Amino acid sequence: MRTFLGAAGAAVVLAFGAAAPALADDPGSDGFTIKDPRIAESSGLAASRLHPGIYWTHNDSGDGPYLYAVDGRTGETVATLTLTGVGAPRDVEAISVGPDDNLYVGDIGDNLGGSWSHVWIYKLPEPKELRDQTVRATQFTVQYANGPRNAEALMVHPKTGRVYIAEKNEDGGGLYEGPATLSATGTNVFRRVAGIDLWVTDGAFSPDGRHLALRGYFGGISYTWNDGRPKREGQLTVPVQPQGESVTYTLDGKTLLYGSEGRGSAVQPEPVEGSGGGGDSKSPSGSGAQAGDGRIDTGFSASAVGLVALLIVVLGIGRLVRRPKK
Repeated sequence: MRTFLGAAGAAVVLAFGAAAPALADDPGSDGFTIKDPRIAESSGLAASRLHPGIYWTHNDSGDGPYLYAVDGRTGETVATLTLTGVGAPRDVEAISVGPDDNLYVGDIGDNLGGSWSHVWIYKLPEPKELRDQTVRATQFTVQYANGPRNAEALMVHPKTGRVYIAEKNEDGGGLYEGPATLSATGTNVFRRVAGIDLWVTDGAFSPDGRHLALRGYFGGISYTWNDGRPKREGQLTVPVQPQGESVTYTLDGKTLLYGSEGRGSAVQPEPVEGSGGGGDSKSPSGSGAQAGDGRIDTGFSASAVGLVALLIVVLGIGRLVRRPKK
């Protein structure tokens, strides 16, 4: 989704610099740059389970039914998948890997603020061989129990295989749970199970399924999963990016990788504090100075704080170039 946030974020990145690399074990978990010029609006990110060090991504609306496998060691695209068996994608915003080794793609965006009567999820087997190929996908029709929503985050629980969608709404948004088994012939109704007060652009479950990380443009929230009823546990440390649209855990659960839109965009790491690996992951890294609801303790929203930071940068540059009085 193209917005003014891209330009604002870029200015802040230039002012403050990129986040420091994380020290982690999985290939690509120290961060990488997406080099494929076709990937100009990377809006989702998912760590492959079959191919360690490979990360699946896709463009936002308008690209077509394509998925890209990016090597976290080099940032190069090593395979392009063309999906068949689905209609023309409308606004693809998210990707996740299920415990069944299937890729789940969320065609769930609605830039008109929740006007589509339905959205779609596409499921396809993750290829065992990384090469350019055409893969047949299954299309699922999705509706929300309380009417249309705008969403950009789709997460598949790594133990139960259940699909969840997080609404993009900073005030009164929600987390929605899908049926235990998705139906390809009927409509799949997603029901609200928790409130999420964040402008969510993506989310990810920890590999052990015990934690949920949700990110926005300027911040994020971590939750304990709590048997499907998430409980806030802290504020995520989200790197400043031109337009932060994606997040995924590495396979070992030690690192969260954050991606952004734009050609040549960087995927940046943040360590998960106290992590003992994929089977014993702790809460994601966070800041004690921030509340666990996606807002700074002063009461300003995270997005407002980002805009204030940008204004400070602009004013600071103006002072630097101003000639001193004689």
